[in-house]
Amino acid sequence: MKIAVIGAGSWGTALATSFGRSSEVNLYSTNDELVLRLQQARENQRYLPGVELPDSVQITDSLVDALDGASGIVVAVPTRGLRSIIKACQEFHGEKTPYLITCKGFEVGSGLLPFQIIEELSPKARYAILSGPSFAKDVGERKPTMVSLASSEESSSEVFSSLLLRGDVRTYYNRDLIGVSVGGAGKNVIAIAAGISEALGFGASALAGLVTRGLSEISKVGVALGAEPQTFMGLSGMGDLALTCFSDLSRNRRLGYALGLGKSLLEAEKALGQVAEGINAAKEIKALANGQKVEVPITTAVTRILSGDISPYDVAKELFARSPKSEI
Repeated sequence: MKIAVIGAGSWGTALATSFGRSSEVNLYSTNDELVLRLQQARENQRYLPGVELPDSVQITDSLVDALDGASGIVVAVPTRGLRSIIKACQEFHGEKTPYLITCKGFEVGSGLLPFQIIEELSPKARYAILSGPSFAKDVGERKPTMVSLASSEESSSEVFSSLLLRGDVRTYYNRDLIGVSVGGAGKNVIAIAAGISEALGFGASALAGLVTRGLSEISKVGVALGAEPQTFMGLSGMGDLALTCFSDLSRNRRLGYALGLGKSLLEAEKALGQVAEGINAAKEIKALANGQKVEVPITTAVTRILSGDISPYDVAKELFARSPKSEI
């Protein structure tokens, strides 16, 4: 069996490594310099240092070569690049080969979630959404990891699940595409808030409360959009949220930390050097919440900080000055 992995960032490299332990893998990148370095060093020294690529992984800058003979296509690019990649894959590979989508966020402009982009472009496409508490570093280093595979049909998930299991990744099936996708996007927003809280020195109690109330916001928006409430208690909800908010490996948390120290969004993004999906997700979730008449005070606070309307400390004071509310 051969797997094509589209995108050679940290997550694409980690999945190529994991799948490469039991299958042939073609790892594709548009970055010619990165491709050359990967071919020479057999290691992604920029995005996933210390993890050696198996001999079964071939690196290429040709999408045609990457897709040749592939039984499954892993798309490991940010949400903003998903549409163009799916279009290109369709041109060369049709609709029969299943996709595994790893990005978590909303498309700028349309506000669509990743699975909605695929369904718009290719209603007959088979796909699964990968989510849950999983850092590329842990997967690449073969540390035990548990994830959700969301799909309307389990057969699409099974194509990838059987291979991931051989790479120390345990998978759980889920049919709640909305819940899994909203959970994956929303946790990035709360992680920005968590980083800000940490930078302001608010302590562990404040962080625990923030994460709990953040989960409440995410689940309320998700349920209003048609998600199952229990999904947010699972790996793609509470699991992913906890990992992203409490670990320094989280790029959204690191972005929030920089903002909490007083850096501008531009400065924080430049220092991060990678895409933080929570920036766009904050705007989209706030818009969706407004449309569904759901209160999202933490998400709203994050959008105000990102836009430069208010300082992190002042918005925190405003949140604590709100009138008492029912917890549930």
